[in-house]
Amino acid sequence: MKNVTVTMDENVADWARMEAARRNTSVSRLVGEMLAEKMKRDQGYGRAMREALKFTAVPFEGRYLTRDQIYGERLDRFR
Repeated sequence: MKNVTVTMDENVADWARMEAARRNTSVSRLVGEMLAEKMKRDQGYGRAMREALKFTAVPFEGRYLTRDQIYGERLDRFR
């Protein structure tokens, strides 16, 4: 474990002390747990974003489909 010094507004420090007491823990542990949870969420989001960006449009005969090609059958019904 690594010790760090954190500077915060007095009202934030008051809230942190009350929240830590409510959870029966220290302010240090409370802040550490909150940061660890944020790190997990951010890493999960980044992982999901990378997976989503792997998907690309499927080219049609070497080029991407036009709007008319994609919706052509549906559009023909209304013409």
